[in-house]
Amino acid sequence: MLRISTIEADNELRLVVEGKLIAPWTKELRSECEKAKENLDGRDLVVDLKNLSVIDQEGETLLTALMNDDVKFRCSGVFVKQVLRQVALRRRKSFPNTTS
Repeated sequence: MLRISTIEADNELRLVVEGKLIAPWTKELRSECEKAKENLDGRDLVVDLKNLSVIDQEGETLLTALMNDDVKFRCSGVFVKQVLRQVALRRRKSFPNTTS
């Protein structure tokens, strides 16, 4: 199961993701991010991953793509932080000129 809630603020549009970021739910998050990008009006898109319990390989691939699109992330907890670190490290190795 995956639940995505939207919180709008003056400086950001936040997608709060809860549950499992696994196939087939990754398509849902990708779709929500694309819709959100259309309504940013100068705000940052932030994906809040604090309440994820599982991230599979397809989820990690999606996180990499979102990083490449300059999406910002919020997270807490050892599991999600470690997954984001690994994804960012692999991304930097694949694209050495990337500063994020």
